[in-house]
Amino acid sequence: MNEARTFSPQVAEQAVQWWLELQDGALDPRQQQAWQRWLHADGEHRRAWEHMQKVNQQFAGLPGPLAQATVGAPHSPGRRRALKALLLLGMAGATTLALRQQHWLPPLVADYRSPLGQRRQLQLDDGSRIHLNTTSAVDVRFDASQRLIHLLEGEIMLTAGVDARPLRISTDQGLVTTERGQVNVRQMLNSTWVQALHGAVAIQPAAVQGTPLRLADGQQVEFERQRVNPARPLDANSGAWVDGMLIAAHMRLGDFLAEVGRYRRGQLDCDASVANLLLSGSFPLGNTESILDSLEAALPVKVRRFTRYWVTVQARV
Repeated sequence: MNEARTFSPQVAEQAVQWWLELQDGALDPRQQQAWQRWLHADGEHRRAWEHMQKVNQQFAGLPGPLAQATVGAPHSPGRRRALKALLLLGMAGATTLALRQQHWLPPLVADYRSPLGQRRQLQLDDGSRIHLNTTSAVDVRFDASQRLIHLLEGEIMLTAGVDARPLRISTDQGLVTTERGQVNVRQMLNSTWVQALHGAVAIQPAAVQGTPLRLADGQQVEFERQRVNPARPLDANSGAWVDGMLIAAHMRLGDFLAEVGRYRRGQLDCDASVANLLLSGSFPLGNTESILDSLEAALPVKVRRFTRYWVTVQARV
């Protein structure tokens, strides 16, 4: 496959969302403009859209009822979800490289996973507790010599149970080991973010030999396969998601919206002119629409909703 022709899973989902919007009926002029802006904003978007059309044509060739279920306009939430899942799997044919790198399909068959916008808590056989954040997935592999948790995507908070076997979290970038502490681990696109909430942890990047880095209680760090960034103290938002909260302490609006976007479908954009505005406060993650509404009262911004899945925060004029 020609790597230049691939596109990311995020862009694939955006293409599917726009296709579903068009299937629901004609877009009004503002929505039409928003779709056109998305389509022409990047060559990656155009490649995804062209492949989306090919996938749709392939589904049209399916036999009888299956063709009707996949291509027909989605008139119910359940039918819409099923159609979206089929389309995303069809899109996967053009994103093999990206899907392999980001574990986009393995989480579908993971031991434990949480859907977008929801959190999940579970207890393992050794007494350890795991909280899964939005769109997260793990495989658990315990044997006589070790306890291994493979973080396939997303974010977890792990409270280690008492056990003689080492407890390790594996990510794309390496291993995080804890004994009897509490650690928050997030799989980023090309790095892993670790927060030592209680007790020390050890970090071993995948491509680095030698003694693991020790991260002290109350520290956080980001690491890649070949290097570890300098550690720094925990921030105000560390672990707040477990309680369903997003805590901002002089947080850039652009960073804040990136966090909010993890808990909602579609695309949430921040105009560059307001991205550096600072925001403080505590926000319940269970209602992202309420969060967006509150921004207009707290900052000189306007929230523009082009469709259900396309929202942009701009400067108020």
